[in-house]
Parts: sequence; structure tokens; C-alpha cells
Amino acid sequence: MNAGKFELSQRLVGLPGIPVLMILFGVAEALAALTHHFFGVRIVDDNIASYAGAAIGTLYAVAGLLVLTMRKFAVAAAIVLLVLVIAGRIAMLLAGLYLIDTTKQILALSGGTAIAAGFAVHIGLQWHRFR
Repeated sequence: MNAGKFELSQRLVGLPGIPVLMILFGVAEALAALTHHFFGVRIVDDNIASYAGAAIGTLYAVAGLLVLTMRKFAVAAAIVLLVLVIAGRIAMLLAGLYLIDTTKQILALSGGTAIAAGFAVHIGLQWHRFR
């Protein structure tokens, strides 16, 4: 029985923090979309921006929940969701729904997108840990 616990703990090494951060970032992004302002980062005050941002945040949080299952099928779906998060952020930027009028805005948007991409790459590199 201890061998099973050891195996699970070996698979989880370095991973639990990633899905928890994904869930927190997803919730934060959804809240930012609904309030149009989060820690100084702003989006356009428009219903489309709110819905799109909330959807992106929800996808981000769901991806984190899927990674917590430690199942390969769920993790593959999480990576697809992260790709959708990245594509959605880029689409919102191109549609003018993200304000890019300050350096702070540009850094926050590019940094947030890079973090989502980094999570996807990290999870992909840890594929062998999932069952």
C-alpha cells in the first residue's frame, strides 16, 4: 500500500502548484473580464469583451482542474484548452478588446499569454508522470 502512495507522490512532484496557479489565474481572468479592471490591467468596457474574457478565464481554470486529475486524457484536454486560452487572448487583442495603450498593459498581456504557454509546455514535458 505504501508503494502506491510513493508512486502517486513521485508523479505529483513539481506538478501540484501548476494546476492550482492555472485555476487561480483563470478565476482572476474571469473576474477581470467582469469588472474590466484587475490590478491595474484593463479591458474594453464592452459586453463582448466581458463574455470573451470570462470564457477564456473559465477555460484556464477548467484546464487546471483537468491537470489535477493526473489522467493523460484529461491532461491532453487541458493542453488543448490552454491553446484555446492563448488563441483567445490573441483574438481579443486583434479585435481591439484588450487595451494596449500603456507599457504596463502590453507587458501584462504578453506576460500572461507567455505564462499560459509555459504551463502548456511544462505539462507536456511532464507527460510521463500522468497515467
